[in-house]
Amino acid sequence: MNADQWLHAFAAELHHDRVAPEDIRHVVAEAATHLRDGGGDPWTVFGPPDRYAAVIAESVGTRPAPRPGPVLLHAEGITKRYGRRTVLRDAGLTVRAGQIAAVIGANGCGKSTFLRICAGLASPDRGQVTLAGRLAYCPQQGGTADFLLPDEHFVLVGAGRGMTRSTARRAGRATARQLGWESADPVPARQLSGGTRQKLNLTLSTLNEPDILLLDEPYQGFDRGSYVNFWDQLLRLRDAGRAIVVVTHLLNQLDRVDLVLDLTPAVPGGRPCTG
Repeated sequence: MNADQWLHAFAAELHHDRVAPEDIRHVVAEAATHLRDGGGDPWTVFGPPDRYAAVIAESVGTRPAPRPGPVLLHAEGITKRYGRRTVLRDAGLTVRAGQIAAVIGANGCGKSTFLRICAGLASPDRGQVTLAGRLAYCPQQGGTADFLLPDEHFVLVGAGRGMTRSTARRAGRATARQLGWESADPVPARQLSGGTRQKLNLTLSTLNEPDILLLDEPYQGFDRGSYVNFWDQLLRLRDAGRAIVVVTHLLNQLDRVDLVLDLTPAVPGGRPCTG
C-alpha cells in the first residue's frame, strides 16, 4: 500500500468512525503534507489506517449516528426449495432507511437466492417480501452488455429515470470515480477486467438513486484500494438514507454494518438477525 492508498484508507476509516467531513479533510490534508515533506512509509509514521483513525476520532470527536428511518424492506418466512432440497427455511430480514444489512453464511446456504427473491427475480415457495421505494439490484455476475461502452451503459440505464444523455454520462462517471475508476475511456465492457466490469455493474445499480440497494458480493475482483472505496461509498449511501443489503463472506467487515442475517442452516431461517 503506497502513501496515496494509505491516505484513502485513512479517510475511509475516519468516515466510518463518523468524524465530521470538515475534520476529515483537515486531518487527511495534514497527514498528506507530513508525508510529502518528511517522506517515509505511512505505516511506519502513523501505523495502520484504522488504528490512527480511531485515535483521531477520539481526539476530535464524532458525529451522532443518524437515526434509522422507516422500514423499506421486510422479508418474512421466506422458504425456497429446489426439488427435494430446501435452500431457505423461514428466513426473514427487516431493513430501515439508513441501515446496512449483511447476509452471510456458508457456500450453498441460499444467500444469493434470498437476495434474488428480495429483488423479485425469483419466487419463494412460502413467505413474502414487502418493499417501500425504488429498488436496485447488483448481481454477482452479469448485468452488463459486452458490446456497449461504459458511457452507453450509463445512458441506457439513465433513460429509465428520464435523464438526458449528458446528465447520465456525468452521473455515471462521477459515481465510477468514487470507486477509483475513470470510466470515460471508450472501451467495450467485454474488454474490461473482471474487477472493472464489476465497478461498472455497481455504478449502474446506484445510478438511478434507489431507496433500496441489493448487492450480491459486488466486490469480486476488486483490489484493496477499490474495496476500501466500495465500503466508503456504502457508508455514504447509508448516511443518505438508503436501505442496503449486501451478501458477503468477508466477516472482518461486519463491524461496518447495522444488521447481520446468518443463513447458516443451524436452525430454521438461519441464525437470527442481529444489530
